[in-house]
Amino acid sequence: MSWGRIRRDPLDALFSEYIRKRAGWCCERCGICPSRRGLDCSHFHGRAKQSVRYDEDNAVALCKNCHRYFGSHKTEYEDWFKQYIGEERYNMLEGRMRQIGKPDKNALKLYYKQKITELDAIDT
Repeated sequence: MSWGRIRRDPLDALFSEYIRKRAGWCCERCGICPSRRGLDCSHFHGRAKQSVRYDEDNAVALCKNCHRYFGSHKTEYEDWFKQYIGEERYNMLEGRMRQIGKPDKNALKLYYKQKITELDAIDT
């Protein structure tokens, strides 16, 4: 069994761009707007959970400091995350997380490209 890092693919990069762009390139916890390299796409359920790896309710944009903090304070992250997305969306996400199977990556690529295009249109 390999305990190495989970490999990122082009869809991971596209998803990360969407999550950070959706947040206006600012941390959704503390509100600072660091450089683009200073903002992470933080998955509530880790990327190993294929059923929600690319689920937009499963990710928020966090600065490096907030991401690191929540990585060491899981209970606080859960409390904050549940409040941030709301109880109903949180419960729905929990249900989707328990599903078995891999997502349709081609459909998700098209979806997130469209979502980014829509956000870009708002910015111009």
